[in-house]
Amino acid sequence: MEAPQAKKIEKTLEIHGDKRIDNYFWLNERENPEVIKYLEEENAYADFMMKDTEQLQEDLFEEMKARYKKDDESLPYFFNEYWYIVRYEEGKEYPIFCRKHKSLDNEEEIILDVNILAEGENYFEVGSVAVSPNNKLTSFSTDNVSRRIYSINFKDLITGEILTDKIPNTTGKAVWANDNEHIFYIRKDDSLRAFQVYRHKLGTDTSEDVLIFHEKDDTFDVNVFKTKSLEYIFIASSSTISDEHRYIPSNNVFADWTIIQPRIDDLEYSVEHYEDEFYIITNADDSFNFKIVKAKIDNCGMENWVDVIPHRPEVLLEGFEIFKNYLVLEEREEGLLQIKIIDEKTQESYYLPFSDPTYTAYIGINLEFDTEVLRYGYTSLTKPGSTYEYNMKEKTTKLLKQQEVLGGKFLAENYISERIWADSRDGEAKVPISLVYHKDTKKSADTPLLLYGYGSYGHTVDASFSNVRLSILDRGFIYAIAHIRGGEYLGREWYEDGKMLFKKNTFFDFIDVGKFLIKENYTSSKHLYAMGGSAGGLLVGAVVNYEPNLFNGIVAQVPFVDVISTMLDETIPLTTGEYDEWGNPNDKEYYDYMKSYSPYDNVEAKDYPNILITTGLHDSQVQYWEPAKWTAKLREVKTDDNLLVFKTDMSAGHGGASGRFESLKEDALEYAFLLKLENKKDD
Repeated sequence: MEAPQAKKIEKTLEIHGDKRIDNYFWLNERENPEVIKYLEEENAYADFMMKDTEQLQEDLFEEMKARYKKDDESLPYFFNEYWYIVRYEEGKEYPIFCRKHKSLDNEEEIILDVNILAEGENYFEVGSVAVSPNNKLTSFSTDNVSRRIYSINFKDLITGEILTDKIPNTTGKAVWANDNEHIFYIRKDDSLRAFQVYRHKLGTDTSEDVLIFHEKDDTFDVNVFKTKSLEYIFIASSSTISDEHRYIPSNNVFADWTIIQPRIDDLEYSVEHYEDEFYIITNADDSFNFKIVKAKIDNCGMENWVDVIPHRPEVLLEGFEIFKNYLVLEEREEGLLQIKIIDEKTQESYYLPFSDPTYTAYIGINLEFDTEVLRYGYTSLTKPGSTYEYNMKEKTTKLLKQQEVLGGKFLAENYISERIWADSRDGEAKVPISLVYHKDTKKSADTPLLLYGYGSYGHTVDASFSNVRLSILDRGFIYAIAHIRGGEYLGREWYEDGKMLFKKNTFFDFIDVGKFLIKENYTSSKHLYAMGGSAGGLLVGAVVNYEPNLFNGIVAQVPFVDVISTMLDETIPLTTGEYDEWGNPNDKEYYDYMKSYSPYDNVEAKDYPNILITTGLHDSQVQYWEPAKWTAKLREVKTDDNLLVFKTDMSAGHGGASGRFESLKEDALEYAFLLKLENKKDD
């Protein structure tokens, strides 16, 4: 079967006196039948090229699925007189939201059975579920397109009746006022930016909803939330580098909104409430790794902020949790997360002990305020996710729940994890690498290794357990995470050194990690693979232009590869809000820099590795046409005979298929692609 080749329609794009010829620009016409035809031809070609892996894909899918408990349920948490549980039933794809009054021994009430709601839908997702303060009503939001545009619905929990109120085109989040009849929600504009906060009164038409706040700066989006104390409702307006918060009491929806601190460039802050004060985590006063301050509610501008936890240059403060008698901090030092307990009465402080060389620890769901008990989570590359209960008074720990790995084959002691460091080419940094492999896997030039990376938005990919990943570990792969610049693994400066005009550090770090792993005899170029999704797809796309011979294959999931065209199109979701991440190409300096690394713009007539590219037709984050154009251009100019497989999910978006197990088919395809390449090497 011949590979498809999209037709070429020349389009000249000109700015700053520079011309780009884009022959595949027309692929952005989502409603054009020829576009759909091309995507379907690519899907047919992908199926043909992967036909010899059909049984392997099925085996991998069943193997992955078998590790999950089919009738699993979440750890119950208690809030406002009820225990809340999310559970799954065997043979069903979607969750069931439940509650029990006061005691777990009491009869279960089903709040929402998503399996019933999803009947007849190709895609279905519930965004959020929020119960009213009097426990009689619930809001729930749904998306059946996968564009992350949700409709908010309401249900009477006493009668089971779905109310007639329905609010379309929202972010999905609803925040109840304490009067049990008003909710606040957020609308999206045409580019899917969250930009307006409305107030809705139950029983009224949505045309009567009141616009509370309109964020006119298109580099900002908005959020709405209630404090843990339940006493205040906040609107947060945020860009990549700046925040502004305003609030009202939860029991007075008609109150005037008070701004904590008006927005200032490069001032970030977020707020929590305790008694007559707000606790604020912020980067004020050059606190690049953040500090915690507090201020009286009636006088809360930054001139009145008082340090509670001072800035420490070597420690990134990621979050905190306030209890009546304790303050709990989530910190990151030398890349590893730590949980610090502070007794507010005695001022005694200490860290919870963690022992793996690389791991993830985090503060869990802690809705109760007057309690001595902290819930926290812990996982590592070799240990399934666990939730613990820690008594801050007694200093005792109890395991509440650990992710079960069924199938009878998994033993944590059969796997080894490491953390090692690679020198960066600029001599400015050592790049951390987390690795895991089966104890029987020998490190050698013949050992397959999958290197994963992201490196954008300050998002850190921590070392955590994966049920799915066992399928390649048990087949002799080493799995590695490159904690490259652009994430916040080594603090805020680690992020700043991998964005804007320093973005190439992200790509070069990843390349340097790959070369280091080869030098240290973990693998070789013939057996080295790269994987990244979204901005991580940009990463692997840029890397194969710079070093096409470093990898035997790459997997680019929903990749952001057409950087300039996207960042010049303000109608596309996320564009304007991301100028502080990538730069604004309307400025020539940023345009030239982006053009020098944009994967699509730098495809050349040369040999490329084997490539699997995936997307979703309804993707709201990275539009389908970016990977489609990239594929078409690669097909046109690359000089090798290596595999180039492009798969579009015609009913899904950025997050892939809906349902509990459907997404495992995507994992099975990706792993089958890697194993096919490895088996080819063995032939």
